[in-house]
Amino acid sequence: MKTIYAAIAVAATLLGPASSQTKNPFLGRWDIVVTSPRGTANQWMELVDKDGKLDGRIQPGGGAVRPIVAAKVDGSHLIVTVSAATDRAPEVLWDVTTDGKKITGVQKRGDNSETKVEGVRAPELKRPMPKAWTTPEPLLNGKDLTGWEVVGKPELSHWLARDGELVNDNQGHGGANIKTTRKFDDFKLHIEVNCPEHGNSGIYLRGRYEIQVGTEGGADPTHEMGAIYGYRAPDGNVPLGLGSWTTFDITFVGRTVTVVRDGVKLHDNVEIPGITGGVLDVNEGEPGPFYLQGDHQGVIRYRNITVSVPKK
Repeated sequence: MKTIYAAIAVAATLLGPASSQTKNPFLGRWDIVVTSPRGTANQWMELVDKDGKLDGRIQPGGGAVRPIVAAKVDGSHLIVTVSAATDRAPEVLWDVTTDGKKITGVQKRGDNSETKVEGVRAPELKRPMPKAWTTPEPLLNGKDLTGWEVVGKPELSHWLARDGELVNDNQGHGGANIKTTRKFDDFKLHIEVNCPEHGNSGIYLRGRYEIQVGTEGGADPTHEMGAIYGYRAPDGNVPLGLGSWTTFDITFVGRTVTVVRDGVKLHDNVEIPGITGGVLDVNEGEPGPFYLQGDHQGVIRYRNITVSVPKK
């Protein structure tokens, strides 16, 4: 009998490492920074095994998440085709290696391979719903921009406090974004917004995940009012309501969000898989600010911004 148990133990020891080695170490979600001589871009990638083939998607520095063109493992290297060649531009490839926790490598664009690719595994952020929340606290005093700061160049900003509101008084194009000086982890956010016809803004949770405000023309429902930008269109048939006040109540715990707009539930305990475009950073495991988009068109008005956090 001892001989049988010993044989089983030896077999388990041999099979364990072999089994783990067959798993592709590149699979999963990655928070990535791409650094070129021109600057850095915050990006994200998810790689999956689909019917024995590699598949996945990438969130570039701006715009919406999109499928990868192709991916393959070549020895210890992962080669990802980020974008295919066109008449105007060569294909873009990532050539990276991993130790299981980090990926490092280069981005190749034609003959250019000066751009670095560095990333870490995205955290799961699985947390239980808090049992109790603090009393809602205002984030806007209605008199000035105390508690808020412009992102980027202040001279481009059209943000001001007017009539108790936080207003992006952008009559044309350009402008700047704005964020809270405080950072938050899990929270309940109440925020009201008046977005004009053809206006475009966004509410970024922890500065990394955009809830769309306004419209991009209606061609893609994941780019319209209340969407988790690029990832998920809002549930329910709720009109855009442009030119009038609309209310968002957002509960965000870990990476799970519930969004209620004017009493209608748009997202019910939905996981946000990764960052959206235009984020402040890719540090998903850390607290972050509320961040409002103001670099698009339209005089966007926000008011009655309050936040609750989990009670200790």
